[in-house]
Amino acid sequence: MFERPPSGQAAVIVHLAFGVDEYDEADREFRELVKSAGADVLDHIGGSRKLPDPRYFVGGGKVDEIAESAHEHGAELVVFNHDLSPSQERNLEKRLNARVLDRAGLILDIFATRARSHEGKLQVELAQLQHLSTRLVRGWTHLERQKGGIGLRGPGETQLETDRRLLNDRIKMLRQRLEKVSARREQGRAARRRARTPIVSLVGYTNAGKSTLFNRLTGESIYAADQLFATLDPTLRRMDVPVGEPLIVADTVGFIRDLPHELVAAFKATLEETREADVLLHVIDAADVERRAHAREVNDVLDEIGASDVPQIEIFNKVDLVDDETAHVETDAHGVPTRVWLSAMSGEGVETLRAVLADFCNPDMIVGVLRVPAAAGRLRAALFELGVVDAESYDDEGASLLTVTASQADLERIVSQAELRFDEVLIERRASRMTPRVEASSSVPVT
Repeated sequence: MFERPPSGQAAVIVHLAFGVDEYDEADREFRELVKSAGADVLDHIGGSRKLPDPRYFVGGGKVDEIAESAHEHGAELVVFNHDLSPSQERNLEKRLNARVLDRAGLILDIFATRARSHEGKLQVELAQLQHLSTRLVRGWTHLERQKGGIGLRGPGETQLETDRRLLNDRIKMLRQRLEKVSARREQGRAARRRARTPIVSLVGYTNAGKSTLFNRLTGESIYAADQLFATLDPTLRRMDVPVGEPLIVADTVGFIRDLPHELVAAFKATLEETREADVLLHVIDAADVERRAHAREVNDVLDEIGASDVPQIEIFNKVDLVDDETAHVETDAHGVPTRVWLSAMSGEGVETLRAVLADFCNPDMIVGVLRVPAAAGRLRAALFELGVVDAESYDDEGASLLTVTASQADLERIVSQAELRFDEVLIERRASRMTPRVEASSSVPVT
């Protein structure tokens, strides 16, 4: 009879190369994941293969090497930076006499420690149970014994069947609860749609600085740290912009390469905030040499959840860590912002982003100069009362020249109430409210 070895924090980690060019970056990220899980890494086993071994994933010689290392260091856990099949996990635990954890299980464990809200805990538990349901077949031999003995004779449901039934009942219950959460979220989204409140959703690779930027934009103080998956639970807060109505900013879970499908499915309700957003701020670590690959991973997940068609602005964060680079905005040939370079930590370029979002989410907002005749004193007073006047001067005829920032619909309504024509009163219309440097560029892939 095989009993699973007890787990612990002392770990040997294993990462093999399968002919990919990003081994070093993947290995660095793997170490960060293990660190985030709280493991004490005692040894690192590397190597390369053309194809995984169907029995142990690694070859027989590599299994012996891992077993020797685990025994020598007294490791209680062996973590693979790869997805293992249930049979491979079972076979490895028999040979190594240590608990074996694959990449998906490692990420699920990190999520379990980071979830704080009721919804987040439900989502993580559902993902863990869905992952576990595929591993019951590799269980312990005592799970296959028929119930027997006095008072236990009868239909003869195996312990394995009982566990699977209880597991499926729990999964069904969790899905029902998450459906209720999703329904409440949809009610909130419907209310925001009725109020025409624009939604800005932060997306990006984990540890790109989303939560730090969220705090800068909203004035909040949600937890942010230099670690993978520092924050997990979704957060929505109001953000004030230079002009126009406030926006709603949503901070979402960070993405990572080979994100377990169980997590994507379980976090469907959370990720709906991304799909329903008016604009996505794709936060990219400008100082990361692998930013191109990480951006592709994020876009792949966005495509998977049906958010690939949502307008996107790339936010190159941590510009303070890049030599010869400053905060600025890049636009396409039509003058539409495509990239904003900034530092969420220092705040450099954040106000520029506010102006960009104000323009993007309020397309009918204009900056212009209105010529208000001296006889139209009520119009002048109404504009000041509305709070849209930025500056005032006078021409040679005594008319007021008012620099205003407001929605065109509001201006047209007020001007018409004064029995004047808007096209006659508006003598100058400016292209943008953004004062920082703007560089024209075409929309090009992340480099």
